[in-house]
Amino acid sequence: MKTLIIVRHAKSSWDNTHLADHDRPLLEVGKKRTRLIIAKLQDLNIQPDLIISSSAKRALETAQYLAKGLSYSKDKIKSSANYYTASATELMNEFYDMPESFNTVMLVGHNPTLTYLSNQFLSDPIENLPTSGAVILRFDTETWDQLPHIQASDEQVITPKDLKKGV
Repeated sequence: MKTLIIVRHAKSSWDNTHLADHDRPLLEVGKKRTRLIIAKLQDLNIQPDLIISSSAKRALETAQYLAKGLSYSKDKIKSSANYYTASATELMNEFYDMPESFNTVMLVGHNPTLTYLSNQFLSDPIENLPTSGAVILRFDTETWDQLPHIQASDEQVITPKDLKKGV
């Protein structure tokens, strides 16, 4: 069984118009919403073997928050500028060489790519993965390279808004 957790970065600041998009920091409300997601992931006993993140400041900060909350070493986060602009297909290519010893991988990045990626596997597609939103996909396979060819055997979409409602 392989588990892929797709997480959109937390809400970020647009206050400083002089900052490049890549350098926008998180807002406090984004951190708060991410803590809701962390609590839910802890309830589900999610323990990533690998966290992959875009190098954009808001994505990497979100990945670091998630790592801390899930007892994952921040130093082990795999970050790349390539993930900042990657397509869903390019992100999926990461899984062809993924070590089989990893059973749970978390991917932190941006829309619209993460919505497109999620919808490749969700039986009920989503319109938009909101900031701090997470999609948990479980696959009945022992090899990561099978992901592009199979449907998820279990899926869950978690949003801060739903958690606030108690859904």
